[in-house]
Amino acid sequence: MVAEKPVVMFSKSKCCMCHTIKTLISSFGANLTVYELDELPNGLQVERALLMLGRRPSVPAVFIGQELVGGANEIMSLHLEGNLVPLLMKAKALWL
Repeated sequence: MVAEKPVVMFSKSKCCMCHTIKTLISSFGANLTVYELDELPNGLQVERALLMLGRRPSVPAVFIGQELVGGANEIMSLHLEGNLVPLLMKAKALWL
């Protein structure tokens, strides 16, 4: 689900932190693919896989350049450190 996509986020439609991270990443004009686990037929299986990767809670889970970057804390930390935009650019998710 993350192959060949620069930025993928696993989310739940009613998760406020997921909405915040989607808004942040989209605000840079990034090419973001979002999978809402509560709307996918195999959402429970995907959520279990995310838990097995160590995601607690399972969402939001953000992959940049096919690598698991983390959840809301990791994305916000990258942003505050000024490292999120360069990471998105490296993954070819945006061009500035």
